[in-house]
Amino acid sequence: MSITRLFIFRPVATLLLTLALVLLGALGYRLLPVAPLPTVDFPTIMVSADLPGASPETMAATVATPLERALGQIAGITEMTSESSQGSTNIILQFALDRDINGAARDVQAAINAARSLLPSSMPSLPTYQKANPSDAPVLMMALSSTTRTNAELYDLADSKIKQKIAQVTGVGDVSLRGSALPAVRIDLQPQLLSQFGVSLDSVREAVANSTTNLPKGMLQGKSQSWMVDGNGQLDQASQYRNLVISYSNGRAIHLSDVAHVYDAVEDNYSAGFYNGSPSVTIGVTRSAGANMLETIDGIKAQLPLIEKDLPADVKLTIVVDRSPNVRASLYETEETLLIAMLLVIAVVFVFLRDIRALVIPALALPVSLIGTCAVMYLCGYSLDNLSLMALIIATGFVVDDAIVVLENITRYIEEGLSPVRASIKGAQEVSFTVLSMTLSLVAVFIPILLMGSIVGRLFREFAVTLTASLIISMLVSLSLTPMLCSRLLKRKPAVTRRPHPLYQWIENGLNRLLAAYAAALGWVMRHQRLTMFSLLLTVILNIFLYSVVQKGFFPNQDTGLLMGMMRADQNISFQAMEPKVKAYAAMIEQDPAVDGVMSSMGSGAFGSRNTAMFFVHLKDFDQRDANASQVANRLSGKTQSVPGVELFLMAAQDLHIGGRSANASYQYSLQADDLDTLRIWTPKVKAALEQIPLLTSIDSDSQTGGQEVMINIDRDRATRLGVDVQMLDDMLNNAFSQRQVATLYKTLNQYHVVMSLSPEWTRDPDTLNKLFVVNDSGDRIPLSAFATISGSNAPLSVNHQGQSATSTIAFNLQDGVSLEQAQAAVKTAMAKIGLPDTIQAGFAGTAQAFSELSASMPWLILAALAAVYIVLGMLYESYIHPLTILSTLPSAGVGALLLMLLTGTELTVIALIGILLLIGIVKKNAIMMIDFALAAERKQGMTPQQAITQACLMRFRPIMMTTLAAFFGALPLALGSGGDADLRSPLGLAIAGGLALSQLLTLFTTPVVYLYLDRVSRATRNQWQRLRHAE
Repeated sequence: MSITRLFIFRPVATLLLTLALVLLGALGYRLLPVAPLPTVDFPTIMVSADLPGASPETMAATVATPLERALGQIAGITEMTSESSQGSTNIILQFALDRDINGAARDVQAAINAARSLLPSSMPSLPTYQKANPSDAPVLMMALSSTTRTNAELYDLADSKIKQKIAQVTGVGDVSLRGSALPAVRIDLQPQLLSQFGVSLDSVREAVANSTTNLPKGMLQGKSQSWMVDGNGQLDQASQYRNLVISYSNGRAIHLSDVAHVYDAVEDNYSAGFYNGSPSVTIGVTRSAGANMLETIDGIKAQLPLIEKDLPADVKLTIVVDRSPNVRASLYETEETLLIAMLLVIAVVFVFLRDIRALVIPALALPVSLIGTCAVMYLCGYSLDNLSLMALIIATGFVVDDAIVVLENITRYIEEGLSPVRASIKGAQEVSFTVLSMTLSLVAVFIPILLMGSIVGRLFREFAVTLTASLIISMLVSLSLTPMLCSRLLKRKPAVTRRPHPLYQWIENGLNRLLAAYAAALGWVMRHQRLTMFSLLLTVILNIFLYSVVQKGFFPNQDTGLLMGMMRADQNISFQAMEPKVKAYAAMIEQDPAVDGVMSSMGSGAFGSRNTAMFFVHLKDFDQRDANASQVANRLSGKTQSVPGVELFLMAAQDLHIGGRSANASYQYSLQADDLDTLRIWTPKVKAALEQIPLLTSIDSDSQTGGQEVMINIDRDRATRLGVDVQMLDDMLNNAFSQRQVATLYKTLNQYHVVMSLSPEWTRDPDTLNKLFVVNDSGDRIPLSAFATISGSNAPLSVNHQGQSATSTIAFNLQDGVSLEQAQAAVKTAMAKIGLPDTIQAGFAGTAQAFSELSASMPWLILAALAAVYIVLGMLYESYIHPLTILSTLPSAGVGALLLMLLTGTELTVIALIGILLLIGIVKKNAIMMIDFALAAERKQGMTPQQAITQACLMRFRPIMMTTLAAFFGALPLALGSGGDADLRSPLGLAIAGGLALSQLLTLFTTPVVYLYLDRVSRATRNQWQRLRHAE
């Protein structure tokens, strides 16, 4: 007994199994997390180290290099980049995709511990690390603002009362704060008063550090009572420090207030943030890996009323960036597209069947297969995102194919006079191998993708598994539920029937005329087989030509409704001069009709360079603006006369970000050298060459080497005679200019610091250095001018490394209508003209590098898919020849896909590549249906090959038309979609629709001719083999 017969005679069991599958799928759908794209975890760890006051070159030499040497020995690192700026170093480690992030974190901590002895002893704390994912854009950004409070007060509220509560919400991965620093007790020292009273900077530091402690003091235990011991050893307000005795002069106590201005302020004077012109702190939230984005955002919003109750009345918490509306809109558009595709597919089936009873069968098979797929998605840990929904949309045209093939064959036997039960058994058994062949050969297309370890493989694994699951479920449904329903719902047509509806008759007449026209055309083709084979060869040549001329890219730009970027001013600008420019530029951006809100931050909380400020621009909803995100970014970026001396770099935030390095544009070209001086010479030349390329825009370099530096040249012989060593000088300068943290204050909700430096008016002129002195071991005050001279020079604002080599990155965006392939070709030509020396290694980085790797592997990926399909078909047919006949349908599909993409100006990205790979599995269905019936006719009815293939073409014409049109209309809504993420979905739909349209027209004629040619080759080979054997 065949398995199909079992289901036909057990209808209750079949329906209950189907119901169970639907219930499991519905439950899985409700539990699926929601995200814009599949979760692709790039195992990335960021190591941060601080040494206040250290120059970028000092940070690179004393902090970055020792750490890089230790970290570079960790297994699995694919890229290590670092950026050293004033007082801070950030090292980004990116690991292989299969590296366990927790194991990598343990190795990073061990490397930091190993490098501890090589790091400067003056570092306030050991380097720290945190896990990161560069592909995670913030899902929610809020501004905590006030017109009456300082940034420090706002930062304290955010850090103490808001950050922890948000971090506790399920799904939150990280909460970051920008725009200021914690409150602190500031000690601004006056050099002339220090000199007058003979007090050194170091003695002030020691006095302050020793004045406040919070150590455990123990307990007293009596016979019947116990007492805790505590004291007022900690000073926690500025007023308590003012009367602190720091020294004695002529028997008189010198108080701290005698030589300094002591007040409550902020740890870092050189950081600030603004929202709509008011002081603000930016609160950014990213989700944890695999978390439901919508549930995470909704959970945070549910906590906001409780958080706002604890805030002062003059403080406002505003949601500025909320990804959930865009994600909901995108998913709604995709789900709407799915519904349209389902309706179109059912309409196609109805046009061919014109029978409500027959229509019910594929109409049930379609949702059962799709809903059941959701159960598999949940078990695999996948999410409901654009790619998985695209897989379900494409599946609407596929999953109904199996049901159509089975239904059409059963219907044919009923029309021949068999009972519905017998027709269902015979019809399903006859095409079961056909259904199996179509499904497994389509699944084989995804084998190369599933085995890929690159970003493309990781990104589309969810797509491939989702579509594979739907196909396998569809195959099982078509061999179980479909024949059972056919045996119960389909009826024999009575001998005398009433007159059909005029519309039905018109459709039937049209289909009959179409079949007759096809039969006539097929006869002509059979008489001109050489011309047909020539046309097939022509399509192969056209594929190669079109592939070479179609524009190529990596991943379609998304419109997430968020722009991110940086404003850069002159390299020597002061913090005080920078602030009004940031406010002015933010106000100008707010005037753009597409902008909803602007947040900005500058100083240490932004990029780390003193001449930069970070901008977050939230756009209005897609249907409320006149341009997409990239177009808005391009028109806002650049220089403006209204804010002279600055330049803004903006780009649309993307859900997919490749590479650990940050840049001010979407694509990067990097230079590496063993020494920084070589890069200083060649980076400007490379940047100038790229600026001459009209295809590029927003060209920027992270190499900033024009900063002013005050160099202290020590006369070591004289310093030695005066009893001064270099360590004394470094300590004095550190105390004076580094905003040195000299004490820690422990409070209930947070820890704060006492920060010491010279008063701001003494940090504005290099001449201040001549008024400072060092106290030697004998207590003598030695002026700095007595053993050192001061000179000026240029110095970098940041030092970047890749691996352990100095590196610089030139970033660029593309002009509208320019592909990444065109841009890369232009850059390579420009680099060949300037002739970089052999000491510099140059190449694309980030997304541009990933595109280069994809371009090199794209032909091999297509060939691997072809090989996988050939192997599967060869095993199924036990033949070397028949798989070639089936695969001969592919060239026309490739021409159709590439030609439509060329006509519509669509780039061949990874999304379109998946569509072309799918075509390999789709269009061969036509050939499979023809060949299966032709082989059966030869074997059972004794027909000649030409008679068999001709009859197969005519008999399978209707199911071929039905399955092709179902797949075509399933992809059509994707190709014609609109909305913010339409650019993400349309390449897939265009590739499939174009390939199906042309392949349907050509393969109906080329397949039977190829079948006959290869049959003659096969027969000739067998005859030759037999003659050789007889000759032996």
